[in-house]
Amino acid sequence: MRARHEVVALSRGVRAPYLSAPEWGSVERVACDREAEDATGVFGRRIAALGADAVVDMVCFTPESAQQLVDALRPARPLLVHCGTIWVHGPAARVPVTEDEPRTAYGVYGTAKAAIESLLHRETIAGGVPSVVLHPGHISGPWPAITPAGNLDVDVWRRLALGEPLPLPDLGLGVLHHVHADDVAQAFERALTRPAAIGSSFHVVSEQAMTLRGLATGVAGWFGREPLLEFVDWSEFERRVGAEHAAVSREHVGRSIAASIDRAADLLGYRPRYSSLDALGESLRWLVQNGHVDLDGQQF
Repeated sequence: MRARHEVVALSRGVRAPYLSAPEWGSVERVACDREAEDATGVFGRRIAALGADAVVDMVCFTPESAQQLVDALRPARPLLVHCGTIWVHGPAARVPVTEDEPRTAYGVYGTAKAAIESLLHRETIAGGVPSVVLHPGHISGPWPAITPAGNLDVDVWRRLALGEPLPLPDLGLGVLHHVHADDVAQAFERALTRPAAIGSSFHVVSEQAMTLRGLATGVAGWFGREPLLEFVDWSEFERRVGAEHAAVSREHVGRSIAASIDRAADLLGYRPRYSSLDALGESLRWLVQNGHVDLDGQQF
């Protein structure tokens, strides 16, 4: 809206926007269940019927869903900007990882996103729907974010704030690459007005990735503390935090992606305003304000 675009936002409509803003009053909001409409084959036609100049696709998770949308958009050929993920990369051979590295994704989510990326680039090269693919890192903002232990265990924040021992696997050397949601929005906005970006993929992350121990040290520092870190093997880590949290940590630590933003800086003019720690700070404030984390009166 601030760039004078007419905006139509489609979602399930089950929650309000994370942040209120007067611009929402000028946005046409449409309730839509994509999964159900993909199943009946009508979602792509619904989007094409809007006659948009550009389509920003934030919630496409299968190649089949992407193909349905592309087929419907092909006659009009609007710009399609797709939200991918840095998890199109698996364990890296070189760091920071560039967008030109061979895709080594594993797991359902990452492999599906890599397949979508390939599909969209083939479509663009063939002269069909022009596309840009943006690969965010661990998106953070006013909601639960990936913690310095690589999972969503809110007790991590409490332990760092109160100076209690925090177990970490792999010597705390696993790497996370966060990004603030505002910086993701910046990249999408810039992609809409950069014709040179068409046909390319871009990492959208903070300026620097951080290790688990680096993030833990930074968070503890907000409370005037040094973290009390206990480096344990994976079996002990699972015993201490539970199987569910340990599995999420293993997914993140196993990839340990540090992504380059050089291409996004050069072609999109992308300049992240938030560091990884800045992004986590907003998440923690939201968690505290909404009663999800009790810091026993500690201020940061």
